[in-house]
Amino acid sequence: MASVQDTLRDRLQAALGAAFGDEFAAIDPVLGVTTNPKFGDYQANVALPLAKRVGLPPREVAAKVVAALCIDDICEVPEIAGPGFINLTLKPAFLEAQLRAIAADPRLGIPTVLHPQRVVVDYPSPNIAKEMHVGHLRPAVIGECLARVLEFLGHDVLRVSHVGDWGTPFGMLIAHLRSEYPTALDADSDLSLGELSTFYREAKQRFDADEAFQDAARLAVVQLQAGDAETLKAWKIVCDLSKRSYRLIYDLMGVSPEICDRGESFYNSMLSAVVSALDAAGLLVENQGAQCVFLEGYTNKAGEPLPMIVQKSDGGYNYATTDLAAIRYRIQEDKADRLVYTTDVGQSNHFAQVFQVVRRAGWVPETVELVHAPFGLVLGEDGKRIKTRSGDTVPLKDLLEEAIARTRTDFQQRLQTEERSESEDFIEDAARTIGIGAVKYADLSQNRTSNYIFSYDKMLALQGNTAPYMLYAYVRVQGISRKGNIDFDQIASDLPISLEDEAERVLLKHILQMADVITQVSEDLMPNRLCQYLFELSQKFNQFYDRCSVLDAPEPQRTTRLLLCHTTARTLKLGLSLLGISVLERM
Repeated sequence: MASVQDTLRDRLQAALGAAFGDEFAAIDPVLGVTTNPKFGDYQANVALPLAKRVGLPPREVAAKVVAALCIDDICEVPEIAGPGFINLTLKPAFLEAQLRAIAADPRLGIPTVLHPQRVVVDYPSPNIAKEMHVGHLRPAVIGECLARVLEFLGHDVLRVSHVGDWGTPFGMLIAHLRSEYPTALDADSDLSLGELSTFYREAKQRFDADEAFQDAARLAVVQLQAGDAETLKAWKIVCDLSKRSYRLIYDLMGVSPEICDRGESFYNSMLSAVVSALDAAGLLVENQGAQCVFLEGYTNKAGEPLPMIVQKSDGGYNYATTDLAAIRYRIQEDKADRLVYTTDVGQSNHFAQVFQVVRRAGWVPETVELVHAPFGLVLGEDGKRIKTRSGDTVPLKDLLEEAIARTRTDFQQRLQTEERSESEDFIEDAARTIGIGAVKYADLSQNRTSNYIFSYDKMLALQGNTAPYMLYAYVRVQGISRKGNIDFDQIASDLPISLEDEAERVLLKHILQMADVITQVSEDLMPNRLCQYLFELSQKFNQFYDRCSVLDAPEPQRTTRLLLCHTTARTLKLGLSLLGISVLERM
């Protein structure tokens, strides 16, 4: 079923065609949800931009549209306000029918897209020579959310992690592996190095202090690049070990297991072909021995065109070459219709330049969308990048485990205050669900492009736009079913429905906007819109519940309100799941 807003938009466009001719039927009616109920539920502002084109005052344009508008089954008589705003108010009977329809629909009335796309979504691209840190939080959380939203709408999503699995740092790790864990290279060895961070730390300390070890590390790099079989085996062991470590963190965060790891090594064999293809396209220019593509619209400090180096003077390649190869592969082999890169805002210029080159090379059809969805930094409460006391980057695992530990302590204190007893398994599950959910929600609720302050106290608060507040709102709804011993799924759907209180109608109207919010997130890739929607939904539910009796209400109000409660809970659960957050049935 189409969303209410989509249905109204279609009716308005039909009215525009009927009033002014078929060529006007595709015009955007500039329809939006009103923020003030005195202006109805929706407002169309098309009359103002259309007035000059048709040579009529805006109010006359609005009057002609209203005269041709067929929405008697949906809205009250439209009102024209101000210079030509068309105000639309939904009929109670229509709302009642919508409640019955979405209550019976597993998707809550949210349609899938008519034209599904093959979408590649970039996930964190950690360097295998290092442990995951706080800088990998946002690409993991944002990438997972966007992938879930796009999949829910029916798109075919491929999750890809462009891990750093090649280069100089691996020499250090391979040399350390050879000297300290020689049996790891045995054919039947199943190496488990325990804490991977300890392995990294040991190798780095040796590299910094031991010249002989430095020489061994450099030799390992040469052997790796030359394709030495024993060195490649050691490299693979380090890579596999790192990926197992990353997977533990992803599992802790609830990140999809269906991530395709394509490291820099995956594209090694393709890099020379990329340079040749750029040459064939007439884009390649030799500059000081390097092979370059000169960019349009970019200049250096001297005002000269800026070159993108794709092959260095020594014959080596760089990140730009690998990114070009990755895009080419995703278009030609993955058959992608849309590429979404979630990286920090500092890489905006890089991706704009890479996108320009692949477009000019003719590798990307006009129908394919290349999108960089940049994000800001995660800052400490001092407004600076989060660091450990020693000045190092905070490991992501430590960040997450601290959130769980704080949640566990808060939860245990609350249980003592309420004189409740719960099992250790329940407490642990609640601490993990709330703690991880709080970290993810705090990130997603921010405007993606902005920096934000990482504060455990704020993100774990039970009040405000936080995950604990959302989870508590869901639990509050579920508490109604427990209190009344009601199975929400068995509510008789054939009983009369009657929306008599304004709080009921306000809540339902907000629920009906879910489809439009999800669609908007899929288009502009801004998850904070969904967070804000869920926060407002929780507020509207609490206002409804404080004002309207549910279990003790007479029929048909009782059934209507139970359906509203159940639909609210399902909407909250769906919205949180799209954010990558699990719910609790009780807290």
